[in-house]
Amino acid sequence: MTKKDAPPRWDRKMQQRLARGEAAALGELYDRFASLVHGLAHRVLGDERAADGITRDVFAHVWEHPESYDPKQGPLRSWVAGLTHRLAVQRLRATETAALTRAGEGSAEELERKVRRASVAARADYIVQSMPTPLRAALELAYFQRRDYRQAAADLSITEDEARRRLRLGLQLLSTAHDTGAPGAPPGYGGAA
Repeated sequence: MTKKDAPPRWDRKMQQRLARGEAAALGELYDRFASLVHGLAHRVLGDERAADGITRDVFAHVWEHPESYDPKQGPLRSWVAGLTHRLAVQRLRATETAALTRAGEGSAEELERKVRRASVAARADYIVQSMPTPLRAALELAYFQRRDYRQAAADLSITEDEARRRLRLGLQLLSTAHDTGAPGAPPGYGGAA
């Protein structure tokens, strides 16, 4: 992405193109955000087919209601992620409520706990995907490859102090996944969805 096309300018132009009904704009938007949308939906729902359905619903909503995005409120990426989260949580609640009703067991509290766990996991995924590459790389080395900060520093060709700083900052960002209205979280990610 070039400097002149960087959000929010790109976001405003995309919204204008969608409002004019440019099918190519929807294709570009899909290419850019489909993996984010599907990944978040799958994280909340835990079901590939349901995530496929949410992905279709999100892009259909964007196509039908491009005016519902306000560039002044934040990046298009965050708006799309927030929309995905809301639709996925709605689907999860409906599915779980129907399952609990059929089984004649469970409670509203159990359903809300499940929805909160799924929401926190989706927020954490979004935060990791949105953080700068250097922070994400340090976290991936530390947590997926079980490297300590010294090994991470060597692997990344940075100082040990820089490795510790990146890990600390990455963990601080991740800790916001539990916060209501977390900074860095897309709009609509705070509190009960």
